[in-house]
Amino acid sequence: MSPANKRTVRTMIQTVVAVAVALPAIVNASGVPESLPWVAGALAVAGGLARVMALPSVEQLLDRFGLGLGDDTATPSGGAPQ
Repeated sequence: MSPANKRTVRTMIQTVVAVAVALPAIVNASGVPESLPWVAGALAVAGGLARVMALPSVEQLLDRFGLGLGDDTATPSGGAPQ
């Protein structure tokens, strides 16, 4: 995958996470009651997604798909330096 495509995919993932983090504020500003089932579900998913994306294992998963941001001096997924 080209570096430009990697950056595009990572940007899309980061945008989804940013919207997920901002969703509670968006719901609050819109005046939609948080007690509606679909709103409560969306808020729960948004919070879970934001938490999961903060895990180091997610970066490792992205590395496996060629989307990682690891530097050139790091060893790949537990292996010896190449």
